[in-house]
Amino acid sequence: MRVSAAASILCVSLLTVGGAQTARIQVVPDEAGRRVDVIVDGKPFTSYIYPATQKKPSLFPLRTAKGTLVTRGFPLETRPNERVDHPHHVGLWLNHGNVNGLDFWNNSDAISAAQAPKMGTVVHRRVVEAKGGADRGELAVEADWVTPDGKTLLREQTRYVFRGDAASRTIDRTTTLTAAAEQVVFRDSKEGFLGIRVARELEQPSKRPEVYTDASGKPAPRAVNNTGVTGEYVSSEGLKGDAVWSTRGRWVLLGGIVESEPVTLANLDHPSNPGYPTHWHARGYGLFAANPLGDKEFAATNKEFNLTLEPGQSKTFTYRVLILSSAPAPEKIEEASRAFAKEASKETLKP
Repeated sequence: MRVSAAASILCVSLLTVGGAQTARIQVVPDEAGRRVDVIVDGKPFTSYIYPATQKKPSLFPLRTAKGTLVTRGFPLETRPNERVDHPHHVGLWLNHGNVNGLDFWNNSDAISAAQAPKMGTVVHRRVVEAKGGADRGELAVEADWVTPDGKTLLREQTRYVFRGDAASRTIDRTTTLTAAAEQVVFRDSKEGFLGIRVARELEQPSKRPEVYTDASGKPAPRAVNNTGVTGEYVSSEGLKGDAVWSTRGRWVLLGGIVESEPVTLANLDHPSNPGYPTHWHARGYGLFAANPLGDKEFAATNKEFNLTLEPGQSKTFTYRVLILSSAPAPEKIEEASRAFAKEASKETLKP
């Protein structure tokens, strides 16, 4: 049964605002707009979006508690001085680059017709539940991982839990993938798995000339431009910058200054996930991804990590994303990681 925006308002925890009862954290479906908006203390936080032009659902954009954007706008809401590469990098998403030989990661409207038969699509099916509350909001959705000829390989159940206060925002994403009528193999690939494409300010400085958008949001001639670029990765293993890429870790943070606000964006792996602790596909150009399914490509060995699901078999993946309005403090992220790891029963994490 599909949840309407009106129905979602009936299932919220309440506080009083101007004499009316409403949720402190609101999760509001907009079926006509193909989106679900998440609002914390009256401020937009993020939206679950599934436009017909996009090849997978995603959370877009992501904001700090102060409202500062921490994800790239291109290609949906282009801002000045943004890279125009990888149009499939939109907000926060989950998919993989080799599933039964199909590429779900790189698919977008920008691919050529010749490439289309090699691509898979994650198709949103329905909003199962949307509810707000005093301390958390929840969104449960279903999607299918579909082949170019319309056959469903995987059924996806995902539950998001949203939290926030005056200085932070938190997203828990728990996704269960179930093989449909045939065996499904996630083959070893660096193109995955839980990805975030960050705002220009959170990229790491680069000396390579690239194509960026101009003041009107249109691509400009290739150039070297590090104006306002302040990002740096730090892993749970103490590695920094480009050294984080391909390594394993319980968590990675990305710190920087965005619109004069100190920001820490952190991604926490969960011990129940396959391949824990995950490899990090953390690129200086702004891709911040946790990938547990890429041993051979990341570790440069002959050992592949291929995850196989027989028909009807499931696997669950759980991650926590923190957006903090503060400078990086690895000890705080370690504390948060330990607390997240203790939630092993999945009573609050299961989809």
